[in-house]
Amino acid sequence: MNAPQESSSAAAKTAGQTPSWVTALVTMVAVQMATAFLSRIPPTLAPALAMERGWSDAVVGYLASLNTLGSILFLVLGAPFLHRLGSVRALQGGLVLGILGLVLLLPPVSLAAGLASLLIGLGYGPSSPAGNDILHRTAPPNRRAMIFSIKQAGVPIGGIVAGVALAPIAEAFGWRISLLAAGAFVLVVILCVQPMRAGLDADRKHDQSLALRTLFSPTNLMSSLSALTASTSLLRLGAAGACMAVGQGVWFAYLMTFAVSELGYSLSAAGVVFAIMQAASVVGRVLLGWLADRLGQPRRLLALIGLASGLTSLAMAFVGPHWSYPAFCALAAVAGITVSSWNGVQLSEIARASPAHLVREASAGATLIIFLGYVFAPAIFALVLTATGRFDLGFLLAACFGVACLVIMRNAPPPRHGDHKH
Repeated sequence: MNAPQESSSAAAKTAGQTPSWVTALVTMVAVQMATAFLSRIPPTLAPALAMERGWSDAVVGYLASLNTLGSILFLVLGAPFLHRLGSVRALQGGLVLGILGLVLLLPPVSLAAGLASLLIGLGYGPSSPAGNDILHRTAPPNRRAMIFSIKQAGVPIGGIVAGVALAPIAEAFGWRISLLAAGAFVLVVILCVQPMRAGLDADRKHDQSLALRTLFSPTNLMSSLSALTASTSLLRLGAAGACMAVGQGVWFAYLMTFAVSELGYSLSAAGVVFAIMQAASVVGRVLLGWLADRLGQPRRLLALIGLASGLTSLAMAFVGPHWSYPAFCALAAVAGITVSSWNGVQLSEIARASPAHLVREASAGATLIIFLGYVFAPAIFALVLTATGRFDLGFLLAACFGVACLVIMRNAPPPRHGDHKH
């Protein structure tokens, strides 16, 4: 099966053909949507699983943290896979791991559910370094923030599909059937992007070793973090992203559970609220990407987004049963923009600040710092919820981290022209 792929790649090189940024963007949006869809399945179905298996509301936080831990494992170990397989094939492999994770949700064993979340997270890991690599090579520099943001819009699209489709299927046919439908959907995405693989992965290194001694060598283990030293801006951007990830991680992990347990909504009604947040995020990511390119001050824009995120989480701390359903939906829509739309702007700045030959590694390193927020925020929220039974304290903590992003980025130097070439 490798021979046709190699001949296609060689033919593309011989003919001087390179994938357009439009082709690359469409491919990345599709795969990003599927990986995000997989990562949203445990929190989306958590109320149904908790009801059947007697889990507490705090379990969803631990599952979310294990999901992110899986992604971190790939970011630390996965550079050789990206070089050997190519970015598209690595993304396809991640989707396959996600399908295997869905299978592990079936046994009525908590350990299996934890392993499932870890595996789904491992499959999500390639999305940032692989996507950044492809778009950095193909996107016009003056449209980079917009293009990266459109790619990141695939994340809330995946969340919309999860929120709108999975809950009704689970209520009508059971959550096991919803997992089967999810696996079939992801398989279709894997097959659809295959024709684009040869052109986008033409630079893969066939002699890259994947031996265990290579994966666990000190050089590989430190490659992503070492790449951060290539630019003084990367650590600042990574820290700001980690602060924003606290709010985003809390909202994604607990919005459904909060709506069902605290406000008394049905699973379907909570799914609609989650889908509204994701839909607003699709618009918000494209809008903020356009603003970053239009205004030419993406780092100042990130500071303002941090403030807005903090204020939105502060408002969430005061939500209770006295709120009307439309008002709660409206707040979720605002959160879709303020809490969940910063990623594309931030990722484009990471790519701009990275040396051209280290975009994968530097993106992985910066994303690794960001993902620490995704790991610790839901877990700390779970501990607070278990100890106090209060959701509002967790949202207040998320609000503080939004303000911290403002502090980190407010005096950040503007990007230099051609930073991405250094």
